[in-house]
Amino acid sequence: MTDAANRIVQKLWSYCNVLRDDGLSYQDYLEQLTFLLFLKMADERAALTSKEQSIPRGYRWADLASPQMEGVKLEQHYRDTLAKLGRQGGMLGIIFEKAQNKIQDPAKLRQLVVELIGKENWLSMSADVKGDASSCTSAMSTRCCGCRRASSTRKG
Repeated sequence: MTDAANRIVQKLWSYCNVLRDDGLSYQDYLEQLTFLLFLKMADERAALTSKEQSIPRGYRWADLASPQMEGVKLEQHYRDTLAKLGRQGGMLGIIFEKAQNKIQDPAKLRQLVVELIGKENWLSMSADVKGDASSCTSAMSTRCCGCRRASSTRKG
């Protein structure tokens, strides 16, 4: 695995652990990560191609990642964004249909938006880096969810 892929995987893993401790399952984490990455990459693609993106104004990555989006305001805007995109026609509506925010702590949502996703240029990463990160996040599923199940079984 390349250094770039390793760095990304370590970030993904650390956020998975933080959110798991708040009760978020690995599947929920991966779903939220997918929604946020979709928004970020749509923003990157629009900047790269100078073409208008299909994400409606006011619900784009730049709106979500804005420094003014903090706390409850960020959480509500993310909920509104998911709902708005789920009502869109075409593929966008299909992707975001019934999407819900599962990250209950606005500070952790902000950290995910700013630190994990916002600081990376995802479109410029090589396919190898994305592939390595994807493979490792799939492998995380067993460890992340397995640890959660094992600890909840011991309590009961």
